[in-house]
Amino acid sequence: MGVEYHEVFIRNSRGVQLFTCRWLPFSSPKALVFLCHGYGMECSRFMRGVGTKLANNGYAVFGIDYEGHGRSVGARCYIKKFDNIVNDCSEFFKSVCAQEEYREKTRFLYGESMGGAVALLTHKKDPSFWHGALLVAPMCKISEKVKPHPMVISLLTKVEDVIPRWKIVPTKDVIDSAFKEPAKREEVRGNKLIYQAKPRLKTALEMLRTSMHLEESLHEVTLPFLVLHGEADIVTDPEVSKALYEQASSKDKTIKLYPGMWHGLTYGEPEDNIEIVFSDIISWLDKRNGESIDDASLIERSVCLATSTPPYEMHTISSPITMKETKPQRTRPQANYLCGWKGRRMHHHSSM
Repeated sequence: MGVEYHEVFIRNSRGVQLFTCRWLPFSSPKALVFLCHGYGMECSRFMRGVGTKLANNGYAVFGIDYEGHGRSVGARCYIKKFDNIVNDCSEFFKSVCAQEEYREKTRFLYGESMGGAVALLTHKKDPSFWHGALLVAPMCKISEKVKPHPMVISLLTKVEDVIPRWKIVPTKDVIDSAFKEPAKREEVRGNKLIYQAKPRLKTALEMLRTSMHLEESLHEVTLPFLVLHGEADIVTDPEVSKALYEQASSKDKTIKLYPGMWHGLTYGEPEDNIEIVFSDIISWLDKRNGESIDDASLIERSVCLATSTPPYEMHTISSPITMKETKPQRTRPQANYLCGWKGRRMHHHSSM
């Protein structure tokens, strides 16, 4: 199936010029998928694989570079208010959905890393509007392994408006930790649209506050979702995805944990692994495209699967099918996390 690619610049409600792009199948799309990229990332190049894969499978895919990210205008990777990102995404996504050719189409959110938080908060702005979400290694909770002391947060909050753009020294190059394949790491480093400098104080605090807010409200997540996480991810903690799965109120929710895979599930892994991940994503979308998940005549069950090749899967959905339950063997490296990110206390990383 062929794919059309288009780029359009828009202006948000604050008058800031933002870059948007879309990948469209030549035929009428099955449904709409809206991309929320990670911290420091961008859509046109880094998210191209997601856009083309989904469009080749019949989905219309739309992306936006946040203010200060990628090809959008603004101080590089400076997040003054996380709500600005959410509002910009929500307004752009809904403007697409309002177009005549898309009004009757099913609508899905897709978020990677920090984009997972953006997707969840976009859902919370209008819970009944969205039909589902795909969350890849999402930032949606602070790991118990390193919750900052309230006094540390209080101290930094007092100076954030004095030196908001002050850059915090990261503990390690996150690119080496996120992307397994060396060639993929070099591709990321060579992408000048990706922010690779030190994170700013205001940005770090906004992300911290967002994670804390989401942690307290995971039970308010009600839309169908698939959350995917590499078990060997040392950038965002897989336990964060498990907390989302366990606490969300969604009747239709699935978590897939991939043994041995790292943070960059859709880009940084060997091609065979990437194909496994996209196969799971497309299968999930196809099953929910136009499918009713609220049929009261169906019985809700939890399903756990584990085999030598596919990932560990936990699945909750209204379903008449019963499947065998087994337990996988899991191992994880020891690491400290903040906002689901590896680091020491108030240290954050770029290129996420």
